[in-house]
Amino acid sequence: MAKVGKKYSEAAKLVDRSKTYTIEEAVALVKKVSFEKFDASVEVSYNLNVDPRHADQQIRGAMVLPNGTGRTQRVCVIANGPQEQEAKDAGADYVGGKELIEQISKGWFEFDVLVAIPSMMGELGKLGRLLGPKGLMPNPKTGTVTMDVKKAVEDIKKGKVEYRVDKEGNINLLIGKVSFDEEKLVENFKAINDTILRARPAAVKGAFVKNCTISSTMGPGVKVGA
Repeated sequence: MAKVGKKYSEAAKLVDRSKTYTIEEAVALVKKVSFEKFDASVEVSYNLNVDPRHADQQIRGAMVLPNGTGRTQRVCVIANGPQEQEAKDAGADYVGGKELIEQISKGWFEFDVLVAIPSMMGELGKLGRLLGPKGLMPNPKTGTVTMDVKKAVEDIKKGKVEYRVDKEGNINLLIGKVSFDEEKLVENFKAINDTILRARPAAVKGAFVKNCTISSTMGPGVKVGA
């Protein structure tokens, strides 16, 4: 069993593991028990009653949080023509065509999100083995393969988050920072929670959300009624 630190142990004592908290209670508690010296991220973790082996149960998408994430995302756009200038004007950190694809193929990853116009996906798709494991391959479902690069870049900069269920039925998402006001974290959670609940596959019988917890980067999880 992994050894836990003294600070974590002290924080964990304040969390009743047998209790399901309201989101308002949970946010207040997560902020209270956060012992990190930096402005820690606050995350929500879902365990869903889905079988991702079935195509109709592969929950995936993206949304812009009402109050952002508190994290600055570096955006790289693969485009040419008018979209190249649009991406630059929208505030993309890196913009280019085949020359950027070549850089990425050589191991350059100085970005957090990759956006591409559809006509560049043929070339970019060849880097699937590099981009796929890092979760960086653009996808139409998350709005990162698009001709509207201006909106894509602006949304990401505003605080867009992507969600995708893993093979165990889990989804983990950033909802802000410990420094956020409680009301802003609650609002971000409710926006995400509504989106996840609406994504319930028709094939799911019984409870859809098996477990939902929120926590700071290194802090204990607090169970929430989703």
